[in-house]
Amino acid sequence: MIFKVLNAVLIVFTVFMGLKQGLAMMGQKPEMVAMFSRWHFSKTAIMINGVVTVLSALLILFPRTFLLGNFLMAATILMIICFSLYSRDVKGAAIEVPFFLLNLLVIYLHHPLAK
Repeated sequence: MIFKVLNAVLIVFTVFMGLKQGLAMMGQKPEMVAMFSRWHFSKTAIMINGVVTVLSALLILFPRTFLLGNFLMAATILMIICFSLYSRDVKGAAIEVPFFLLNLLVIYLHHPLAK
């Protein structure tokens, strides 16, 4: 029982962060544009990445699409980690690692409403 409650809290946090970051990308927030511009992402590519992030966050909420949503979000985070390391931004990559591990932990614990 305690694991289901803990997992539900982790899922809510994961979804909140996914929505927050995805909407920041879709809204072309200056810090997001600056980060992705270093890797030569166009504004359209940033927008598409934001849509994928928001979609993955929403997919996490439902037991049937839970795994797909987590994989999509983990993939977007892993992409940011890889680009950060490629541009020798170890601090930027290190900031993303806990969120990547959080997705993996949530996958391991399964959806609390799944049978």
